[in-house]
Amino acid sequence: MLFLYNLVVLLASQLLKLTALFSPKMRLFVDGRKSVFQTLTTKVQASDKTIWFHAASLGEYEQGLPVIEAIKKQFTSHKIVVTFFSPSGYEVRKNNAIADVTVYLPLDTISNAKQFIKLVHPEMAFFIKYEYWPNYLNELKNQNIKTYLISGILRENQTFFKWYGGFYRNALKTFDYFFVQNESSKKLLQNIGFNNVTVSGDTRFDRVVSILERDNSLDFIEEFKDNTTTIVIGSSWPKDEILLVNYINQSLDDVKFIIAPHNIKSEQIQELKNAISKKIIIFSDVETRLIAPLQENNVFIIDTIGILTKIYSYADIAYVGGGFGNPGVHNILEPATFGVPVVIGPNYSHFAEATALVNMEGCISIQNQNQLNETLDLLLQNEDERLEKGHVCSTFVQMNKGATQTIMNHILNETLN
Repeated sequence: MLFLYNLVVLLASQLLKLTALFSPKMRLFVDGRKSVFQTLTTKVQASDKTIWFHAASLGEYEQGLPVIEAIKKQFTSHKIVVTFFSPSGYEVRKNNAIADVTVYLPLDTISNAKQFIKLVHPEMAFFIKYEYWPNYLNELKNQNIKTYLISGILRENQTFFKWYGGFYRNALKTFDYFFVQNESSKKLLQNIGFNNVTVSGDTRFDRVVSILERDNSLDFIEEFKDNTTTIVIGSSWPKDEILLVNYINQSLDDVKFIIAPHNIKSEQIQELKNAISKKIIIFSDVETRLIAPLQENNVFIIDTIGILTKIYSYADIAYVGGGFGNPGVHNILEPATFGVPVVIGPNYSHFAEATALVNMEGCISIQNQNQLNETLDLLLQNEDERLEKGHVCSTFVQMNKGATQTIMNHILNETLN
């Protein structure tokens, strides 16, 4: 089975090179891996002590960030190496300040795994949420390197739990310990013989709680808001925007809207702007100052990345996009931690935090234009309703923090012993 797996990886590597000729994203995926070993040779010395974290993409990196920060604080003499599988993670966070080295993870071949582990020589390795690369995991096991899964989430339909999943079940044997998000993941692992597992919870709660301790002020948002009730629309997709634009265009002038679309390509930003009949400003125009005072506008489109979290702190109501597509809604915990009621589309069942908050009525799921209109009107007109739902959201976040401390307690206990 290992031979067949390695053959598939080899064929996939050739196919990716071909695809890269036509796809900019795949070109980043392929070209970004060409210099990995050279980078590691330059930045990691044989005498360095290191700890390795692997994230599939941006979401997993953000999820693991509280643990990365805690490990860096505790193990001050170690270099932190972070790897990404996807360009959508690496290209956004390649210049992060927390890691000493950030690179793509080379494809999971035996030779790549051996060379990577030899160059990085980590004392510990952490895989965030998922991604189980058999050759890397086997090499870590062969080198007796402590290996952990953090914020893991497992589902019954995964190959591990099928009659034919022996090859991937063997990959799980390489982990020293599993820190999973929920009881169902723990039971699935126990059912196939793994008892080295703890329900630590979801480290994303620790990340969003820590946001409250930072300076979230943005002068230009404060100027735009001007003490007016504001709806922040985060990570919206076209299917969200069709409904939202209809609502915005018929809304009164005593409410303002900030839109941070998922896709910020100039042509799509222009399409969105053209569809809105209200007075509107785009973030990229703010610096030119060839515009009217910000507070005179009704709609603010954010055509940049990296500031949405801070913008949520100015929201009275948040709409989080993605809920009309697959796999579903984007991160609702960021607005929730600020005590903001959240509105989402219908596709959220794969996200435990969204399901929980909908059941607790801090988050409202809508399916069509009428439901969106009714929901936003209710929240705008009834401040008590708005504050109550916001309180449910912030309390939910606070009650679920602590996963990072659970993980660190275990790691430190093992290290000291």
